[in-house]
Amino acid sequence: MKKKLLSMLLAVAMVATMLTGCGDTTTTTDDTTADDTTADDVTADDDATADDDGGAASGEVQVGIVLPTKDEPRWLQDQAQFEAILGDAGFTNQVLFSQGSSATEKTNVETLISQGIDVLIICAQDGSAAAAAVEAAKDAGVTVIAYDRLITGTEAVDYYVTFDSFSVGVAQGQYLIDNAPEGTGIPLYLYAGAATDNNAFIFFEGAWSVLQPKIADGTFVVANSSEAEGLKDKAELSREEIGKIIGQVTTDWDFNVAKSKAEAHLTAVGADMKGDVLVLGPNDGTARSIADVFATDKDVTSFKVTGQDAEKASVQYVIDGKQSMTVFKDTRTLAADSVAMAVSILNGDTPATDTTYNNEAKDVPAKQTNIVVVTQDNVKEALIDSEYYDASEFTGLE
Repeated sequence: MKKKLLSMLLAVAMVATMLTGCGDTTTTTDDTTADDTTADDVTADDDATADDDGGAASGEVQVGIVLPTKDEPRWLQDQAQFEAILGDAGFTNQVLFSQGSSATEKTNVETLISQGIDVLIICAQDGSAAAAAVEAAKDAGVTVIAYDRLITGTEAVDYYVTFDSFSVGVAQGQYLIDNAPEGTGIPLYLYAGAATDNNAFIFFEGAWSVLQPKIADGTFVVANSSEAEGLKDKAELSREEIGKIIGQVTTDWDFNVAKSKAEAHLTAVGADMKGDVLVLGPNDGTARSIADVFATDKDVTSFKVTGQDAEKASVQYVIDGKQSMTVFKDTRTLAADSVAMAVSILNGDTPATDTTYNNEAKDVPAKQTNIVVVTQDNVKEALIDSEYYDASEFTGLE
């Protein structure tokens, strides 16, 4: 058993090192809901038989993974990484997509439970609504790992694997400060993720922690949120106060919502709130939509816009100067950390953690992964030299 455990962990480490961003090679499952998916669709060896080292009986799935949507490159990359690492480690697994629906997410979890999973890795569509799904898993004796997004209001979450979300927001806000034009009264446009996503609150809290002093002293003026302007003298905001700001500037993590909000905000303000502006873009998809809108406004002289996830399209935008920066969160490491945690659980060990996150019901043991700020200056070093992407996928690289 010890020999097999060692080989599994070595396999995890080797594959995690070798994996690259798989945007062009990922094979997606056509059936994204549990209703049309059977145990025959699992990605690891379906002929695995039970043994004294915890192997699955034929037709069983040991690790179930539920991701929010297959319509964003980020989650397809994650799917490929989970399947590769778990498959090479010798564990049967299945990835299902919720496609933006908490009801579908719950159905997916229930189907994975029926297929005999021991570990559930889930990136919740809605951190609060997912509580019912993970409680069903917990009642069935399944160990629950919240992946990237914390599930709130329940004790049914055993572990959490995440990037340091607060640091993501700090990095975005600090970039705007470091690259702001000279003077005072600089227009600042704030945008946020979905109000149903706990991470959106943490990202915004991180950004606010560094932007607030500049707003309070008049260096920056918030152009698109009366709630933020009204709270500009508060260094620390309550969740309710952050929620009020997000209510005005949410993009719902949706490209089209971001585009409509940006258009409405620029239409609503005068020329004094244009010129050289700063834009807190919450992630890459929304940043591109917002950037495209600001680029077409004749009264906007220049703009700096942030993002995160290092999506391929946004990397090209950074190279071309259309998006100012992105926060690179190496999903190879995050997926590998999740798998290492699952392997420990399947072998009866306690997973390694380095912090805790309070989910309003308990302090959840967590493993954090570091982030990297990517700009034109280091895009090659951070994303090409690290083999996350291939240089041939982009134009304009020196």
